[in-house]
Amino acid sequence: MAVPKRKTTPMKRGHRRSADALKAPTYVEDKDSGELRRPHHVDLKTGMYRGRQVLQPKDSD
Repeated sequence: MAVPKRKTTPMKRGHRRSADALKAPTYVEDKDSGELRRPHHVDLKTGMYRGRQVLQPKDSD
């Protein structure tokens, strides 16, 4: 039977459990297109960010 050689410190235990608090990513509805996108990210379909065109929109091939 496997037995731990040393006691796990509270810090190590906390590092391991830190991933338990992760939440699902949030999405917001785009004001112009009405599609869902991540906040503070470029909308890849339109190429807009904060009302400015920063990327060329993707062609729908």
